[in-house]
Amino acid sequence: MFEVEDILLGDICLLKLPNSSDHRGNFVKMMHTPSFASLGLKHDFTEQFFSLSYKNVLCGMHCQLPPYEHAKLVTCIAGEILDVVLDLRHGTKGYGRHVAVTLSASQPRALYIPPGFAHGFLTRSIEALTLYSVTSVHHPLSDSGVHWESIGFEWPVKSPIVSERDQTLPALADFVSPF
Repeated sequence: MFEVEDILLGDICLLKLPNSSDHRGNFVKMMHTPSFASLGLKHDFTEQFFSLSYKNVLCGMHCQLPPYEHAKLVTCIAGEILDVVLDLRHGTKGYGRHVAVTLSASQPRALYIPPGFAHGFLTRSIEALTLYSVTSVHHPLSDSGVHWESIGFEWPVKSPIVSERDQTLPALADFVSPF
């Protein structure tokens, strides 16, 4: 059974993943439909992908716009990342607020992010393998986000490695939220 370790911004769930270890290594359960259903979490994941990132890579803040928005389940299966989530649900008391959680292979946890939030992370280890499951298929024309420097979060890195795309995302103040 999955255990909710914490609830952040009222809707984001930090899940402790069931796992077992012995002399051979570690076994971690990533998904269990009955557990997600009992927690009231969307669990109709339609795509799954992973990214391999190097130290000081900053990725984000990404979201997918309606009607292609999705819930996202994120975990780090090798290395360590600082995962950051930004509330884009206009008109809510959480709008514009962010939370940050460390995810690492050594402490099996996952972050469940409902629709209406932007997601990003900073790689803290030499390499990190991040696994994502999402509840809608990627729709390039609905792919959006907010510039990582505009969210009021102090990223613990002086010179992050950031993609050209992420450098050109609009500031939070200029983002018109459809959520």
